[in-house]
Amino acid sequence: MKSKLEYIWLDGYTPTQSLRSKTMVRKDFGGTLEECPMWSFDGSSTEQAEGNASDCLLKPAMVIPDPDRKNSYLVMCEVLNADGTPHVSNGRATIMEGEDDEDYWFGFEQEYFLWDSKTDRPPGFPAGGFPDPQGPYYCSVGAKNAFCRDIVEEHLDMCLEAGLNVEGINAEVAAGQWEFQIFAKGAKRAGDEIWLGRYLLERTAEKYGLWIEWHPKPLGDTDWNGSGMHANFSNTAMREEGKEEVFTKICEEFGKNIERHISVYGADNHQRLTGRHETQAIDEFSYGISDRGASIRIPITTPEDGWVGRLEDRRPASNADPYKVAAAIIKTCKEAGY
Repeated sequence: MKSKLEYIWLDGYTPTQSLRSKTMVRKDFGGTLEECPMWSFDGSSTEQAEGNASDCLLKPAMVIPDPDRKNSYLVMCEVLNADGTPHVSNGRATIMEGEDDEDYWFGFEQEYFLWDSKTDRPPGFPAGGFPDPQGPYYCSVGAKNAFCRDIVEEHLDMCLEAGLNVEGINAEVAAGQWEFQIFAKGAKRAGDEIWLGRYLLERTAEKYGLWIEWHPKPLGDTDWNGSGMHANFSNTAMREEGKEEVFTKICEEFGKNIERHISVYGADNHQRLTGRHETQAIDEFSYGISDRGASIRIPITTPEDGWVGRLEDRRPASNADPYKVAAAIIKTCKEAGY
């Protein structure tokens, strides 16, 4: 039996990287990470090397079944230089050894727009124009307000069949905007699963002639919501100590490190973080219970459960690298003493 292994990696384009992939055929593959060999690719074609020294390496990091192809697997990879060191584009490598443990749990809420190249608008938008103002689209049902549910449902089914820990989906505030949520224990695992979920979404939409718009404000300076990747996070102290001061100290530490976070929270995020449309301004910081206009929201369940729970950083954009987001969150929490 021969199997198809789809090696997936992030290219070197800036300021926002794109997914790349290519297929390796292997005989008698058992589906384990240990069986996935290192592979090389032409880095000069992905902005990751010069033509006179073009070889970059793909180091497998996670493998899951590919439910959309026969006898196939998806292999999420890190990019290494020819000497085996992490490539500068390798966001996964920013999660330092000793930081990637199951003490840190992450739940990413990945928002995105479906996009129709024929109209240069999301589904539900007329060519060159706008539908009725946002309001009826969030968690909507019915063809008047919910668009391309078949793509979203197919993507969900594939993620679950592949073993990704998707915890939910919903239509978002703008027409043609959707969201999926993934939870994982450990920063690298959370990043791997979001990137694999994004890959499956791109490939699903491809079959329908649509593409995915990851830009945080694709409709520009209009009265339409942008897209984020809200980062819910917790560690042992937050989950077990039951002290308000734990959450206060962490939030205050985040307020001291605005640039650290914004620098890795996605390109063009200033277009989204304006203080409008459920955001705080990009150069300001605030936190509050149930406040969706704050930089960090304290979910109401956290104080109701005796200050046991999580925080939600609402600033990461939809195009942010989850590896870098998680690494920044861990660093700031540790500096707060947790």
